[in-house]
Amino acid sequence: PSSHKATLMRAWMEARGLGSRFVCPALPYRPREAIALVERLARETGPSTCLVGSSLGGFYATHLAEKFRLRAVLLNPAVAPLEALERALGPQQNLYTGERYELRREDVEAWREIDPPSIDPERYLLILESGDEVLDYRKALARFEGARTVLRQGGDHTLQSFPEHLPRILRFAGLGEEASRP
Repeated sequence: PSSHKATLMRAWMEARGLGSRFVCPALPYRPREAIALVERLARETGPSTCLVGSSLGGFYATHLAEKFRLRAVLLNPAVAPLEALERALGPQQNLYTGERYELRREDVEAWREIDPPSIDPERYLLILESGDEVLDYRKALARFEGARTVLRQGGDHTLQSFPEHLPRILRFAGLGEEASRP
């Protein structure tokens, strides 16, 4: 919830009277705990929920979108994170909280268990920047072929163009004209 994109989105929605519709939990670093939390929230918020996920959050959003038949906006999403995560086994530190933890093989297995074998591209809005230095945007294009897609040349993994997409994201979420109000 303290990431740059979450902070911008929260402020943008609050400025338009939509703050009560913004939900962004702090996810536990253990995948099974994170999955349990987001699945519980998806059940509570219901079928009109629209997910927004960036990087590994995009991977979680894909799982939820397929399991609960929800719409999702994916921002430079991780589409095949398992190999990279296996290479990162060992001590880690949360970038936002400073919390230290150990990435274990069982964590990678938990992510493997939720990787959907197929996706319905109609559920997704894919927003990518070709300059992402962490993830290859072409993998997302291939995985989500047929999805509504916005591809910006350049940029990076932080999705530099994120603020310009906020009206589009909220329209996709079904907030329509509410998203455009100043």
